Parts: sequence; C-alpha cells; structure tokens
Amino acid sequence: MASTPTVAVGQPGGMSPAGWIALALLALGLLYTGQVISLTQAALFAVGGAFGVVLYHAAFGFTSAWRVFITERRGAGLRAQMIMLALAVALFFPALGAGTAFGTDVSGFVFPIGVAVVVGSFMFGVGMQLGGGCASGTLFTAGGGNMRMVVTLIGFILGSVIATHHVDWWWDQPAFEAVSLVDSLGVGGGLALSLALFASIYFGTRVLEQRRHGSLEQPATSGNAGRGRFLRGPWPLIWGAVALAVLNFITLLLAGRPWGITAAFALWGAKGFEMVGIDVSQWAYWQIPGNAEALQASVFADVTSVMNFGIVIGALLAAALAGRFAPSLKIPFRPLMAAIIGGILLGYGARLAFGCNIGAYFSGIASGSLHGWVWLIFGFLGNMAGVRLRPWFFGEQQHSTQPASC
Repeated sequence: MASTPTVAVGQPGGMSPAGWIALALLALGLLYTGQVISLTQAALFAVGGAFGVVLYHAAFGFTSAWRVFITERRGAGLRAQMIMLALAVALFFPALGAGTAFGTDVSGFVFPIGVAVVVGSFMFGVGMQLGGGCASGTLFTAGGGNMRMVVTLIGFILGSVIATHHVDWWWDQPAFEAVSLVDSLGVGGGLALSLALFASIYFGTRVLEQRRHGSLEQPATSGNAGRGRFLRGPWPLIWGAVALAVLNFITLLLAGRPWGITAAFALWGAKGFEMVGIDVSQWAYWQIPGNAEALQASVFADVTSVMNFGIVIGALLAAALAGRFAPSLKIPFRPLMAAIIGGILLGYGARLAFGCNIGAYFSGIASGSLHGWVWLIFGFLGNMAGVRLRPWFFGEQQHSTQPASC
C-alpha cells in the first residue's frame, strides 16, 4: 500500500482511447461471462473491475507501505491496512460463524501453519521488494500501463506453476493444524482479539513515526474534488481501505469464499505449459479436486481468473480516467532483472504459503485464520530482506524513482 500519489494527475478533456478500450472490454466480459458461464460469474467480473479502480485510484499496494515503514518509519499505509482488516473481520466473522450469509454458504481461507507457510511468505516478501509489487499491486499497476510490472507478472505466473511441481513436498513438511479464531474463540472472542491486535499495530506505528519524525505525515492533497476526484482520483487511503473490505465481503457473498489472486496465476501457467507440450496434469497439485477440474475447464469458469481479468481492466479504466496511462518499454537492465527474479519469488512463495498478501494475509486474517498472522510476520521479514537487496538493482535513488503505486 502506498500513500496517495503525489504525481501530477492529468485532466483530459474527454475519454482517451485506452478508456474506451477498457469500457469495451468490461462490457464484453460482462456479456460473455453472463451468457456463457453464469450471472454470478459476471457479477464477480464486475467486482474485479471495481477492485481495479479502487486499487489504482487509492494507490493501494502493500509493497511501498511496508518499504517506507521499514526504511523511514512512515506508517500511514500500515494504519490503512489495519482499518481495512478491522472492517473486514467485523463483516466476515458473523457470516463465517453462522456458515451462511443471505442464503449463501460461506467459508473462509483457513490453512495449516508450518514450514511451507514460513518459507513461502518470506520468499514472497523478498519478491515484493524486488518485483516492485504484491499480487494485487502487480495486477493493478500492470493494468495501469507499468510495463516493468508486466514483466513481474510474467515471472509471477512462471514461479507459480513451477511451485505446483514441488508444492506437495513442501506441504508434507512439519506443520500445525489449521486454527480458526472464529471456531476457537467464537465470533465475539475472535473479534475482540483481532481488533486488539489491529489497534496495537495501528498505534504502534504512530508512536514509532512520531518518535522518528516528531509528527505524522500529512496526506497529499489533490486539485480534484467531488465527482472529479471520485472518477479521476487520487483517492485518500481511507477510501481504499473501506472499499477493499466491502468488496472482499461482496466476493464472499457471491463466491462463497473470500478474495484471492494467485491461484489463477498457477492455472494460467499450467495451461501455458500444456500448450507447449508439458503435461502438468500428473503433478500432485493438479490432481487435487477442484484444481484438476479447473485445468480442464475454460479460464472464464474460474472465479479467481475472472476477477483478475476484471482488476486489470478496471485499473486500465482508472489510469485512463486519471490521464496517466502512458506505457513505456524503456526498462533498465537491473530493474528488469529484479522484476523477473522478484516475480518468480512471488509466484513460488505464494503457492507454498497458501496465498499472497490478499489470499493469505488480507483474506486469511479476515477469515480468522492464524496462518494469516504467521504470513504477516514472515512476509514482513522477507520485505526487510528485500529492502536490503534493492540498492543493487535500483541504485541509491530507489525510493524516489520507484512508482508510488508499487
């Protein structure tokens, strides 16, 4: 997550060609998924589009938020994450405790805690800082025209499918049983503990920031106001935090489970391998019920894939509305290498750890899963290691030259 972008926002006189393309793709996606798959799938595609707009306009990636806290003790991004998580658990826990919401059976992302989660989340954290984004950040910045993040996304997909060849070995390593705070403590107890932890991080970052700088950083201001700001951005972080929590809950209601991203990358990579003659169907991961069916079916039947497509297109629309869609193929060699290496680490780590900053951290904690908190700890440690590696790839001016959205 990053603070509100300080770059100048264009004021185009009308919709740019990129914006019209994004609208056309959104319309076609809604029509196709609604007619060929289901109305629910079309609704999830639309939710993905909304995620893309929110992520782009609020510059709500996780990577720069963690980096600026590690390097500068600026904690606005972390505090926004805590607000997002607090609202999410308030929405999720009652529904998960009941097992149903508005007539839909719902369940969370609750996974075991073991070697795979520790190693995978640490790898993912390193990849965040080298690749320049997390799972959601990679999608929305790639959709917004950042070509280096397109390279990261390609590495992400490659690392994800490679991990599916080994992941059964990793998942066989020592691990504790999955723990759900909702099941263990009840809805009230789980909420109380979660909110207390969020509050500790929220106020802890305030103390550390004030101790380092004497005052809290003030949000950047924008010339846009009212409807213009809503359409063209940038948005305050708090808008993004609230919107992401609400959209994740809508995903839970529609799909019966929370928002995830990276399982689709493994699927896309596996289908790519099959196209060039590499049979992945015999790998243990692709024999798991659900994964085997997804490998045989259209990607448009996969909830996560459809939502990811929506995120990219929604971010493209947001970038066009903001007047900031200007892709460039000029990527220096070392940042290019960082994107490739970081992307592979992101993809591999996400499969080991049962998800990424969205599926494991955001949706895991929103689900009451203890593995989400373990992911946060070791993912953050991985970010610390990644920050120490960044100067070799990006030079001394890495913080000022890297896009705020990453």
